[in-house]
Amino acid sequence: MQPDGRVARRKIEGVKMLDIKFVRENPDAVDKACESRNATWDRDRFMELDERRRSLIAEVEGLQAERNAVSKEIGQLMAAGKKDEAEAAKARVTANKERIAELDAARDEADEQLRALVSSIPNLPDESVPLGKDDSENPEVRRWGTPREFGFDPKAHWDLGPDLEIIDFDRGVKLAGSRFYLLGGMGARMERALINFMIDMHTGKGFKEWWPPVITNHDSLFGTGQLPKFDEDLYHVNPDLYLIPTAEVALTNIHRDEVLDAEDLPLWYTAFTPCFREEAGSAGRDTRGIIRVHEFDKVEMVKFATPETSMDELESMTAEAEAVLQALELPYRVVCLCTGDMGFSAAKTYDVEVWLPSYNAYKEISSCSNCSDFQARRANIKYRDPANFKGTRFAHTLNGSGLAVGRTMAAVLENYQNEDGSVTIPPALVPYMGGVEKIG
Repeated sequence: MQPDGRVARRKIEGVKMLDIKFVRENPDAVDKACESRNATWDRDRFMELDERRRSLIAEVEGLQAERNAVSKEIGQLMAAGKKDEAEAAKARVTANKERIAELDAARDEADEQLRALVSSIPNLPDESVPLGKDDSENPEVRRWGTPREFGFDPKAHWDLGPDLEIIDFDRGVKLAGSRFYLLGGMGARMERALINFMIDMHTGKGFKEWWPPVITNHDSLFGTGQLPKFDEDLYHVNPDLYLIPTAEVALTNIHRDEVLDAEDLPLWYTAFTPCFREEAGSAGRDTRGIIRVHEFDKVEMVKFATPETSMDELESMTAEAEAVLQALELPYRVVCLCTGDMGFSAAKTYDVEVWLPSYNAYKEISSCSNCSDFQARRANIKYRDPANFKGTRFAHTLNGSGLAVGRTMAAVLENYQNEDGSVTIPPALVPYMGGVEKIG
């Protein structure tokens, strides 16, 4: 179900996206950023609404000053016994109040339209992000490991899984529909093992583990940037409740409408959740196997940092995702997303891509992004640092997969398969598999 207009207005009111003052004073920069991100915004409409809003505010302020002056005059007229003049002044005050109410309503409407327009503008890319139109122009940053050379024809995970009776695609479709699958036996065991393995790695590095709800609300999805732009990719529970597309939504919004202390930053959070995506815009992509499905498990990392440290936190978060693949001894590469391939809320993103023999290519398994203050403005997440500045500033938020569990399972099955159809368990995962060293 779609949220009705009344609910959507209530949610947008009072929420910041990009700073409206920045957009007003730097429209050329917004033009340039949107062009580089294959996005558009209505500059003329923004200027029109912004001018109308400011003129209404100025008119209201003028009327309020006039009302205050006349109100003082009424007392003086009454004291002087000029009752008729005092009554006339009272009538002017009443008319003034009615006009202010009309102007306030018009200003609220302009405010609402302005915020709705600005909420559709993507984050501005960091100056270090390479220009490019799509994923074909993402520069490679580094590689780790060497793809295995098989002495036999390797199978894809969508064949290995059914052959080993650990992935059942047909029954998954029977239970829920297309792009759902069922794990059984050692497949279920491996999924659980990978989740625990990843969580243990992250908590061992200082991340705090959370167990959030898998249902979220409009405010949370607006805060992280999924709404209103990506409404069609979400599973709706009711007009204001949704299944989460990623734990990023829950973890980031833990501190929505809060003021943090600088001495507590950075905050490092992690969580395992199932994730749900309609994937309305991805018809025909990766339809085989468990690479692109409607429900999948993921271990997520989220950070809250200061503007001065957030880029360093992005580097360490990416390294944390890489560490999981290194521990599993899975070959991968890291690419820096160009402007045209970045997500809506990101200022800079690294994708970690694992080697999948079935594709004879690297496929994304983690996306680590610095969202600068974009999400913090929308979710009103601030911090105070009395030693360095007065008042509060918006925090920087970061998120990254650590990792997508289903894709990790696919990578393990394909990279660790044997000629007889069995699959060797990576040594680091054996303790989490109860000592099982091989499937099949």
